Amino acid sequence: MPSVVSIGAILRGMRVFITIACLSLVYLAAYPPTAAYALESTSPVGIWKTFDDKTGKPRAIVRIYEQDGRLFGRIEQSFTPGGEHRVCVPCTDERKNQPIVGLLIIRNIKRDGNEYSGGDILDPESGSVYRCKMHLEQDGARLILRGYIGFSLLGRSQTWQRQS
Repeated sequence: MPSVVSIGAILRGMRVFITIACLSLVYLAAYPPTAAYALESTSPVGIWKTFDDKTGKPRAIVRIYEQDGRLFGRIEQSFTPGGEHRVCVPCTDERKNQPIVGLLIIRNIKRDGNEYSGGDILDPESGSVYRCKMHLEQDGARLILRGYIGFSLLGRSQTWQRQS
């Protein structure tokens, strides 16, 4: 004998379905999927937190931006005590004695497949300028940078975390 479903059970089920559908629409309205989000996770353009190689503590916030098809990075905030008043004394080029906050530390990086290279990166602590290559990890939340002289085997890498 077939079972009989009550009208009340059907109405309760429809009410649950409608509630879930409405909540889904509210979520999509608040957090719409955009092309900018997809681009953000596949490009280094954005705001990144850097970390001290020795202590692992946050060191600075760097904004990477694109200009004429090349990437550049500028220090926007320093977590070093007194960092907002420091200047790049050891720098040897046009950045010598320029304020650390606002300093252009990444220049002329170009996309090369899944990697970015061809430009340079400045270590404001030493004033040294290194060739630079970088790539994003799959989730786009971490940027791996490698500064080197000559061959990339002779250098050091850093991992930065995306902030936005």
